[in-house]
Amino acid sequence: MKILTITCWSHKIKYYLLCSGGRAILASGIIERVGLGGSFIRQVVPGREPIVLESDNNDHQSAVALIIATLTDPQHGVIANASNISAVGHRVAHGGKEFRHSVQIDDSVLNSIRKLQHLAPLHLAPNIAGIEAAMTHLPEIPHVAIFDTAFHLSMPECAYIYPLPYEWYENHGVRRYGFHGPSHLYLSRRAAALLDKPVDACNLITIHLDRGVSLCAIRNGLSVDTSMGMTPLEGAVMETRCGDIDPGIHFYMMRELNLSTKELEQVLNNRSGIVGITGQYMERRRFVKAALDGEPRCKLALEIETYRLKKYIGAYLAAIGPLDAIVFTAGAGASEWPVREMVLDSLDCFGIRLDCDKNRAVRPEPEEVEITGEESLIRTFVIPTNEELVIAEDVAAILSGACCDHRHYGYSFANGDFVPSVSNA
Repeated sequence: MKILTITCWSHKIKYYLLCSGGRAILASGIIERVGLGGSFIRQVVPGREPIVLESDNNDHQSAVALIIATLTDPQHGVIANASNISAVGHRVAHGGKEFRHSVQIDDSVLNSIRKLQHLAPLHLAPNIAGIEAAMTHLPEIPHVAIFDTAFHLSMPECAYIYPLPYEWYENHGVRRYGFHGPSHLYLSRRAAALLDKPVDACNLITIHLDRGVSLCAIRNGLSVDTSMGMTPLEGAVMETRCGDIDPGIHFYMMRELNLSTKELEQVLNNRSGIVGITGQYMERRRFVKAALDGEPRCKLALEIETYRLKKYIGAYLAAIGPLDAIVFTAGAGASEWPVREMVLDSLDCFGIRLDCDKNRAVRPEPEEVEITGEESLIRTFVIPTNEELVIAEDVAAILSGACCDHRHYGYSFANGDFVPSVSNA
């Protein structure tokens, strides 16, 4: 069985083609600048040099067609034709409270996803465009939706209800949903395996630290709180998103600068966070280096980012109770030892001690590394995430009739003998 996974953003699509139940990567790639002009595709096939091909992609329809054409290309592809693809797994940013686990997509499911667009307009529109494009180009095979929010629907009411008029929740769906569910699910299973404990006996704090940042408080294997809220804007400081701020600032700056709601939304999502503090977009590695070299605004941005992550850890310790482990993942979480060191500094009072030598020796490879210091009461891991494997295994399980929901399914990566792998796409 060969499964294609697709993750769509407004101007970018990431894809993987996997086989053997999702554990083997045949190819992975990304299309950049969809609809912006100057679009190109970059594909990686294990054992080959990456390829980069320029192409006009005015919309998701043409972009998905290009993915299929590249995968089946006689020179660059890995399959003879599109009929070799057994199913497509689509990462969907928001499933509301309706979708508690992955589901096969039919007209009814797609219409339900469309009705949820108001909850994540910046994310669901491209997700839907990708689904429609893939179903157009691959109409004869199953398509499955894997929801970012599903993992977090185990949160108790006290964690997901906002202190706002209750009818906003009842009539408009205003509540905490959380995101990065496949990543936090993967980390919970891998951490449990490394701890040699059943996942339903594990208490964890998982930290997905990349362009988007979210933390998850996991008690007995279930999400009981998470930093992102009704939208991905709430929570930690991110590359371009502000995270937690006083909502009174919104009204103040709208009056001061005569901003429309759309303009303010753009500022909070695309011109805030680290970009807002530093005043410039820059590659993450260059930003961290500049901060460590003492560039004032980069240094300030890094201090704000790590200070707020530290505060979340303290809050989640209080919410969870006795903690087994803290797990860092994703681009920055797995590759930046200074960030991990700054986040965990001065947490000895909670019994958290870091082995600085082990932490600084971590490389962004598929290995899972423990960086726990001596006499630490709480273990600390760096575990590269694998959201695509979660998507592929959910697709395979649904097609076989074996999957009910993530709480009861036996994922391959929950096993102690599982060997992680990642792609460079």
